[in-house]
Amino acid sequence: MRRALVLMAALFATTAVAEPTSNGTGAILRALDKTSGTTVDISISSGQVAAIGRLQIVLNECRYPKGNPSGDAYASLEVSETGRAGTVFTGWMIASAPALNAMEHSRYDIWVMRCITS
Repeated sequence: MRRALVLMAALFATTAVAEPTSNGTGAILRALDKTSGTTVDISISSGQVAAIGRLQIVLNECRYPKGNPSGDAYASLEVSETGRAGTVFTGWMIASAPALNAMEHSRYDIWVMRCITS
């Protein structure tokens, strides 16, 4: 089901007119610890690494609609876990649709809130 949603989103994205975007200098992410129920906002610059628990988050890029910094942000992330080979998540997350390409992890949820523009 998830794969079908991603494929449908890719199909619509290729047929729609691309909206001009600007790159942010970083992003604000929100992380939920599912065991304690607590959330924390993480400020991360592009190309930098942030950590929460055993997770390391790398922000590759954050984009937003040109001329509208408070508009719908989307970010390219790589998330890995200490002691686990490979990545937990690699791809784009969209602020307005966090479930479209969500990270699958037993303890944490991470999603994009907005880009940092200065």
